[in-house]
Amino acid sequence: MEKKEYKITIGNFFRHLHVVNKHRFTVFKLCCRAGIPWQGLIHDLSKYSPTEFWESVKYFQGTYSPLRECKNDIGYSKAWLHHKGRNKHHYEYWYDFDAPIKAAIMPFRYYEELVCDTLAAGMTYNGKNWKRDTQLNYWNRVKEKNGKYIHPQMVELITRTYEDVAKYGIKKVVNKKYLKKLYKKYVGDKYE
Repeated sequence: MEKKEYKITIGNFFRHLHVVNKHRFTVFKLCCRAGIPWQGLIHDLSKYSPTEFWESVKYFQGTYSPLRECKNDIGYSKAWLHHKGRNKHHYEYWYDFDAPIKAAIMPFRYYEELVCDTLAAGMTYNGKNWKRDTQLNYWNRVKEKNGKYIHPQMVELITRTYEDVAKYGIKKVVNKKYLKKLYKKYVGDKYE
């Protein structure tokens, strides 16, 4: 089997830049709906850093994250390691291999941003094929593998959130009052 060659091209530069900007704008709109516009405005600024940007341009293909393509090619992604260590809306940020409690509970404001981010990612990569259950279907495929790095209460909360989006839609679920109610039900209010 012939190994695929990856390289940085001017076309991939602009295509990747467009996807990042489109994703960030969708996150911003959802964050405004959730009552956290500032987080939406500064969301994923690290994607423009050289570490993240150039690897993503090199592995860009347009239908899913270029970081996944990089991991398939070389086994890891420097861009992902950089990204998850700087963005608290990723549950991986809250995992500590050396701590007595390995997976910490994500504070409410970052849970809100996580919801906006993941829904926006699904919308960005699926385009017109995105449906209300897209994120739930994706989450159900990766939950078992990734769930061990997430606090069990957060796994339940995230699952319920995507179930509610699938059932009721974004307009009903993605707002501060609804998300706060879910958070308090599954996590409590001491982590806000």
